Amino acid sequence: MSGVGARDGPSGAPSRPKDPPARGADAAVETDAAFRKVTLRLLPLLGLCYLAAYLDRVNVGFAKLEMARDLGLSDVAYGLGAGVFFIGYFLFEVPSNLILHRVGAKAWLARNTERTGSSRRTGSRSSDFHWRPISPTRTTSPTRSASR
Repeated sequence: MSGVGARDGPSGAPSRPKDPPARGADAAVETDAAFRKVTLRLLPLLGLCYLAAYLDRVNVGFAKLEMARDLGLSDVAYGLGAGVFFIGYFLFEVPSNLILHRVGAKAWLARNTERTGSSRRTGSRSSDFHWRPISPTRTTSPTRSASR
């Protein structure tokens, strides 16, 4: 053997490594094109998500107005209910996402859908439940006080 290595050129001299890709104007054009493509695909979706979050916040405000009037809720009672809901959401959201990552979206969403449906079926079968006022200022129902 003449001592020609695997990386040597045909004349026996060591070959040069391939030149790295050009980092001039071509790279800038490719980067701009990639950003443009990502922007055109993500911004409409992010805009829809922002709109949905905004509508959700607005609807919570309207729901508060209706619930306060219909159920006789004070501002403190509504704030307490919203706070308890947020605490529950905060405590169960992270473990839920960890389980989702472990078992997969298909199994986890199917389980959540089944549990939600069964709890709603159970709730719809209870016929002896009646709303009672929560506010301490309203102790009788409007129909009873009107008949006296």
